Amino acid sequence: MAGPLANLKVLDLSRVLAGPWAGQLLADLGAEVIKVERPGTGDDTRGWGPPYLKDRNGGNTGEAAYFLSANRGKRSIAIDISTAAGQDIVRDLAARSDVLIENYKVGGLSRYGLDYASLSAVNPALIYCSITGFGQTGPYKDRAGYDFMIQAMGGLMSLTGEADDHPGGGPMKTGVAIADLTAGMYAVIAIQAALLHRERTGRGQYIDMALLDVQVGWLANQNMNYLAGGAAPGRRGNAHPNIVPYQAFETADGHIVLAVGNDRQFARFVALAGEDALTDSRFGTNEGRVRHRELLVPLVTEVMRRQTTQAWIADLEAERIPCGPINGLAEVFADPQIQARGLKFELPHPLAGTVPQVKTPIEFSETALDYARPPPLLGEHTDEILEELGLSSDRIAALRSDDVVD
Repeated sequence: MAGPLANLKVLDLSRVLAGPWAGQLLADLGAEVIKVERPGTGDDTRGWGPPYLKDRNGGNTGEAAYFLSANRGKRSIAIDISTAAGQDIVRDLAARSDVLIENYKVGGLSRYGLDYASLSAVNPALIYCSITGFGQTGPYKDRAGYDFMIQAMGGLMSLTGEADDHPGGGPMKTGVAIADLTAGMYAVIAIQAALLHRERTGRGQYIDMALLDVQVGWLANQNMNYLAGGAAPGRRGNAHPNIVPYQAFETADGHIVLAVGNDRQFARFVALAGEDALTDSRFGTNEGRVRHRELLVPLVTEVMRRQTTQAWIADLEAERIPCGPINGLAEVFADPQIQARGLKFELPHPLAGTVPQVKTPIEFSETALDYARPPPLLGEHTDEILEELGLSSDRIAALRSDDVVD
């Protein structure tokens, strides 16, 4: 089965994570994605190691794990876009593409004649997606934007971490570059919507995607807690601002997440715990439990310390009370549910034999995702792509001799 985006041609001029993540998602969905990289060094993340992929003899390949996480399914062409000949190649590729993704600074590609105005004149049906830290307008538009600072500026770090008066308290970023990743996902949503618009009208369009906009936008209930309630939610560590008890608790041998989502579940938990103090009428509703969390949580904490994690999981699951262990990545990939869903898989790799990958978490009934290509070597497909543009072997050799391509 072909992927749902089969025959879609994408030109990926992005680096690092947000743009490449969008390109990888489109590739997994069946699109043909050509990644344009800088000769010699390529995408910045190729050097963001260790760790590096190991070759067949156990030595480092120089392919950083970071790069391998976001570039599956693409072909790589190395072009020096500062040269007129390099710009001509990119224009030719854009003329044949449905979508272009880039994450240069505002105006960064206009000096090369590779901005939307220039390329849409060549290809009016082109969907051109620019991903920047702050967008194309506003007082911050010329600033560089990195995930860590966006998490800080966009409010996430005011909500993540223990409260200031707790041990280890203070603002905390997430363990993955979540602003970049969600920007990449929103970019894919926007691109697909633009494709539907083009199907109706025949016209391409420009997409202005800003990491800060995305970061603020997906704060969801916490945004509304502030806007409707008038008070900033603040940091609560592993606790939930609107549901109690809904957090991590210490057990006799470790920790567990207890996620009581409604009053019926709490009543079953009270019966299971066998602790009279939990029957207090103030705890009968979620509103009461939220208002009196400072009384309730210490009681639940003491109860949870009485059994091991696995004993609690067995008892809680038997009573249909949501819970789960706090797994490290070794436990995650050993988990039978993760294995049954096939999240980890291997692709052939020219240097390592195979490269481990984590699939895109989408399952279709009628179409298959496309995992045909491993993350490419730098410039691995340069000659192949140039030949598809109609360039002769002599012309390709001349471009390489002039350091236009690699």
